[in-house]
Amino acid sequence: MDVAVPFDAVDPKTRLEGLFEDAERRALAETVLEDVVAAIRASGREPTVYATAAVDLDAEVVVDERGLDPLVASLTDEPPIAIVMADLALATPEAFDRLFDTEGDVVAAPGLGGGTNALVVRNPAFEPDFHGTSISDHRQAVRDAGLDWTAVDSMRLAVDVDEPTDLVEVLLHGEGRTPDWLRDHGVSLAIDGGRARVVREE
Repeated sequence: MDVAVPFDAVDPKTRLEGLFEDAERRALAETVLEDVVAAIRASGREPTVYATAAVDLDAEVVVDERGLDPLVASLTDEPPIAIVMADLALATPEAFDRLFDTEGDVVAAPGLGGGTNALVVRNPAFEPDFHGTSISDHRQAVRDAGLDWTAVDSMRLAVDVDEPTDLVEVLLHGEGRTPDWLRDHGVSLAIDGGRARVVREE
């Protein structure tokens, strides 16, 4: 089974603009991508990164300048295929093993807040659409097509790096290069009322 990792190499992580400059956001996104690729590879699969611009990475990279939406839509033309988001900084080989080995026409890793962080698609009747609360949309689309739907409950696949609050989980639980990158760039945890938040040294 092919494993595809779509990646916005042009303007990634816009919701982190309050913490990082443009070049830093790109560097962070590429660091998280490296962790995702390493975890997939350690699970025994060789991923292909589908990027919207050239990226220097120790993996096969296919550049598709059309943008993420048409890129992702074209990936399920020849199932079976796994689509893994490029910002799963907590992902481990064991978490990917669970995802890839789970049987079903469509297997999903739900993201926090209603998104879909990974899909395994084994039937061409299903077409993904990652906009909005996509996990419920995907579930309904699978049912409408009369296919099997399975959700993999995994904290390590549920957290994607989009918001500053997501960085709390990376600093607490991350095992790859990303938490080190954050600390090297002055990002740390502060505790307020028993809850953690991220702060950055000026």
